[in-house]
Amino acid sequence: MPRRPQANRPSRRRAKAKPLTKKKDPIFFEGQRPRPMYVDYKDIDLLKKLTNRQGKIIARRKSGCTAVSQHAVTQAVKRARFMALLPYVGE
Repeated sequence: MPRRPQANRPSRRRAKAKPLTKKKDPIFFEGQRPRPMYVDYKDIDLLKKLTNRQGKIIARRKSGCTAVSQHAVTQAVKRARFMALLPYVGE
């Protein structure tokens, strides 16, 4: 199959790169990590921010959590689901 000439192709523009900004960890208190790291499973408002509409836990790169705080969030979400405070599946 012959290639089309360059002049007949539509021009594709590249999207402008957004400046990367460091996301703030939602678990940190006044800019510092709470010690010991613990996320209360009864804090439903915080846990709903860290889950999507389907009920899945949001990834670290989207939520801005560190590895330690993401682990604590995961444990809290699983406990809240078990206690029927959060749904296993969304709407």
